[in-house]
Amino acid sequence: QVQVVESGGGLVQPGGSLRLSCAASGFTFSSYTIRWYRQAPGKERELVATITSAGGSTNYANSVKGRFTISSDNAKSTVYLQMNSLKPEDTAVYSCNAQRVVGVARTSYWGQGTQVTVSS
Repeated sequence: QVQVVESGGGLVQPGGSLRLSCAASGFTFSSYTIRWYRQAPGKERELVATITSAGGSTNYANSVKGRFTISSDNAKSTVYLQMNSLKPEDTAVYSCNAQRVVGVARTSYWGQGTQVTVSS
């Protein structure tokens, strides 16, 4: 059974830190590119960070560059998003997506999301 489960969200004060986890099961995790997205109320979904299959390379949205770090532990089939120096504008539901493209076939799995609230 395929599962993608996010955890680690919560309420944090501005300037604080959180680490989100995206735990996968039921598929070959290391062959998928993992992306963290976020969506705030009334706003479009935003791509936050990407790590390619087997942790080959990473990419970040300009809005989080230098503050967020994405990493993977293939032994645990888990991707992490370390978020430092959090700002109120980082408040959103953060979701994890696992995607693989083989030829013309695209396989994509989503988690249910985890709420991050940055507020004093």
